[in-house]
Parts: sequence; C-alpha cells; structure tokens
Amino acid sequence: MKADQIIKPLPTLHEQLTPSRRFQVLIAVAVGTFMGPLDSSVVNIALPSIRSYFQVSFSSVEWVVMAYLLIISSLLLTFGRLGDLYGHKRIYIWGFVVFTIGSLLCGLAPSIGFLIAFRVLQAIGAGMLMSMGPAIVTDVAPPQERGKYMGVIAVSVSIALSTGPVLGGFLTAKFGWPSIFYINVPVGILSIILAQQVIPDSGGQGAQPFDIKGAALVFLALVAILLPLSYAEKVGWSNPYIITSLAVGILLFVAFLFLEKRLAHPMVDLSLFKNRLFSMSNLSALLNYVAMFSVVLLMPFYLQQLRGMPPSKAGLMLIPMPLTTMLIAPISGSLSDRVDTRYISSLGMAITALGMWLLSNLNFESSNLTVVLALVTVGLGSGIFQTPNNSAIMGAVPPYRRGIASSLLAGMRNVGMVLGVAISGAVFTGRQNYLMKKLAAAGMAGAPLKIQAFTGSIQLAFLVACGIALLAVFTSLVRGPANVPNMH
Repeated sequence: MKADQIIKPLPTLHEQLTPSRRFQVLIAVAVGTFMGPLDSSVVNIALPSIRSYFQVSFSSVEWVVMAYLLIISSLLLTFGRLGDLYGHKRIYIWGFVVFTIGSLLCGLAPSIGFLIAFRVLQAIGAGMLMSMGPAIVTDVAPPQERGKYMGVIAVSVSIALSTGPVLGGFLTAKFGWPSIFYINVPVGILSIILAQQVIPDSGGQGAQPFDIKGAALVFLALVAILLPLSYAEKVGWSNPYIITSLAVGILLFVAFLFLEKRLAHPMVDLSLFKNRLFSMSNLSALLNYVAMFSVVLLMPFYLQQLRGMPPSKAGLMLIPMPLTTMLIAPISGSLSDRVDTRYISSLGMAITALGMWLLSNLNFESSNLTVVLALVTVGLGSGIFQTPNNSAIMGAVPPYRRGIASSLLAGMRNVGMVLGVAISGAVFTGRQNYLMKKLAAAGMAGAPLKIQAFTGSIQLAFLVACGIALLAVFTSLVRGPANVPNMH
C-alpha cells in the first residue's frame, strides 16, 4: 500500500457550513467555472479582427486559440495534484489572480507573439480554476445534494459556451477586440475577493513531495498527442510530423504510467482507476464530449456552406442545444441524488445517440424546425447525462483525491473536444473526397456534385458520432451502482 493511501483523510466541510454559506461558495465556484470555457469560446468570433489588427496570417492567429486549449488540457492533472497537496482554495484563488493578470496583458499585447504568450499565462490561470471547481463543490456539498450542486456547475459551463460567441461579437463590434479580455479584469478582481471570503480552506497534504517528473512527462505527452490531433485534418494523417508527434506522445504517456506505478507519492494515484465506477464514468464523459464536439464542428458548416445561412442566423440556430442542456442539467442533477446515476446517465447518452441519428438524416432540403428538434434532442441527452455522471465521478473518490478527480473530469472535456474535432473532421473530409471522385466518375458535376458529396459526408460523420454515443450508453451501464454518499 502506498504511503499516501493510509494518511487520515481530510474532514468533510459541509456540516460546518450553513446553507447560505454553501450557496455563496457555489456562486464563487460557478463564476470561475464560467470564465474558463467562456474565454475558449469568446475569442473565436474576434479572430478576424485580431488578424486584421496585427496583419498576420490565419495560421498565426490560430495559435491564440490553440495555445489556450493546449496549455489548459496539458496542465489540468498538475493543478489537480497541487490542489490536493496545498488546498483547493489556495490553487483556485491563485488561478483567478493569474487569469486576471493574463487577461489584462492580452488586451495590452503589442504583437501577435505577445498575445499568444499572454494567452498561455491566461490559460494557466484558467486551468487552475477548471481543475479546482468540482473539487470545491464536492467539499462543501452535502452528499445527498451533490448532484444538485454539480448541476449548477454544468449550467455555468453551458452558459459560457452558448453566450461566448454572442458576447464576443458584441464586444468586438462595439469596443474592439481587446475588450473581450479587459472585461475579465473587474470580474476577476471581484471574484478573488468573494472566493477569499466565502470558500473554506480544505487544508492539504503539503508534507508530501510533488511529483515533478510525472508532471513534466504528462505535460509533454499531452502536448505531443493533442497538437497533431488538432492539425491532422489540415495536413493529413499520413504527414510524417503528425505520425512522429503522436508516437512520441504515446511513448511519453507510457513512461508516465510506468513512473507513477513506482512512486510512493505519484501525481496520479492509478489505483483510482481500479474503481470501475470512477474509470467507466470518466470514459463515458470522454465519449460524450467526443460526440458533442462533432456537432460543434460540423453544424456551422452544414448551416452556412450547404444551407447558405449567414453567420448570425447560423449562430442563432445553434443556441437551442446548449440552452436545452442548461435547463435540463440542474433537474437531472437533483434527480441523481435519489436515483442510481448509471441509469440516468445511460438514458441521457441514449437520447444523445438519437439526436445524432436525427442529425445524420439532415440534407439540403431539411426544414429549420427539423434541425432545431435534432439539436434540442442532443442537448436534452447531454443535459441528462453530464451532471449525474460528474456527480458519480466526484463521489467515487476520497476527499484527499478530489483535486485530481476534478482535474481528470475537466481533462476529459478538453481531450474529448480535441478528439471530437479530429475524428469528425477526418471522417467528413475522407468521405467527401471519396464521394467527389465517385460521383464525378459517374458523370455528376457542378452544384449537384458538391451538395451530394457534402450531404453524404456529414451524414456519415454524424452516424459515427451516434455510434460513439451508443458506446457511452454501454460504459455508463457497466460501471456499477453509484456509492452511497462517499464518506472515505
């Protein structure tokens, strides 16, 4: 048995707090949980303005988004372990400090290089916030109400993803692109004050050494894996740089696992994955995000390129999906406090699979109502799935492992996003190239050729996403019953 497994666990906090104080903590965490995803979505709409302002290529301005996502995804596990060692509150507040300073510097950036560097700093802060949020909520939530509390966190993420493009477009049009960063500064300062006052100290295990080698290995492994996945669609999967980077990333990850097994105080306690509830719930979360982000990638192309909608109308057409998730997540969270989470999560993924199947039937002549109903179905399934699944993950670990569990949960979202874009993009592009050649050989040309090839490609991509969602139904069912309120 590892030494850190016999340390007396931290005492629970929920009994020491009044309902009013718990609500204040929830608000403080919801704001931080909101800010991270918001800044991953709010910037996309401003990229053309940033590119024009600095007079740089599209490939250069892409790194404003790419650097943010890569750093967050690659450092989440590190921040989770630091939270368990030195206290969730401390890492969370430092995250807000770094995020706020990074936001200010992004607005002041004199060149695209400085902007990318400051986005890295901003991402470090956002990673601290995202990795600590669910851990703090689980610390203060009564076990019998954990699902309801996690529902509020799910809502904050949905609101961030749905309002980001709208808010970014408004601020950029009215005040210029730096305003999308400046707005974080007053919010960050107020949030730091609030968090300092209301979030209780969860203690920590600072006497244990921090696994620096493990942190470096997992960071390099994730960068080496996620970077080529993000670029494979553009340069091709057979590109030698893509293949080499993926191979190096996998080798580094294997080395990380080997190292963690040998350490008395590893960054990631691999014994957590022996718990089927924990491991299968994390796998289900990954599969859910892979399926969901195929919609995020492909639907704008369907609406704008195939259906000819302007960006403003296409954006409005996409809102029903996150809006439905936002409305349903708190309800499913409360329900999961009374019903076994595996059944609710499995039902959610089954509905998501149905929504993906409906999307796979879309074509050039599909009505707007048909599109909206399919997106609402996907949003409904995701809203039913996410909160009970997240609650099951956080309830499956002892208090002194909640930081790493929280960061793993956030990591599943980020890695799922990258995989979803890579898989759906590869399926769509590969199928489109095949159909273009096949239909052209059959004598089809012009607009009919493009419409047929596009429709066939997007339908296959959504069928693949449907299969991934169905796999998540299975992984949700086999994980076993959720623990009775975890009191490790």
